[in-house]
Amino acid sequence: MATVNRPGGPDGHVCGIDTAMEVIGGKWKVLILWALHEHPRRRFGELRRLLPGVTEKVLASHLRELEADGVVRRFSYDEVPPRVEYALTEDGRRLNEALGPLAAWGRTRARVAEPVGAEG
Repeated sequence: MATVNRPGGPDGHVCGIDTAMEVIGGKWKVLILWALHEHPRRRFGELRRLLPGVTEKVLASHLRELEADGVVRRFSYDEVPPRVEYALTEDGRRLNEALGPLAAWGRTRARVAEPVGAEG
């Protein structure tokens, strides 16, 4: 199911960040995109191993949503046993590039962050 626009501007969005957050919102979606960037064309079980802590149900749901939003493509092979792989679309690769500065910010913050309550 594709992400549903919320009320706001004429297209249901307040700004570009709002649009992007509808696609990547949630705990696991950005990590799924990262995993598919680092390990292109992966099967469901491989993705699950790359994302410790994600449940099968949540991973399946997020993959369906990312596919509906056009950032992940599902490849189904007519084999026995059935084989399905997931990969980023061109839009998904562009989204990952856009997330690069956010990742850099997070790495820097993690290195320099003070413990909570350490301010004087």
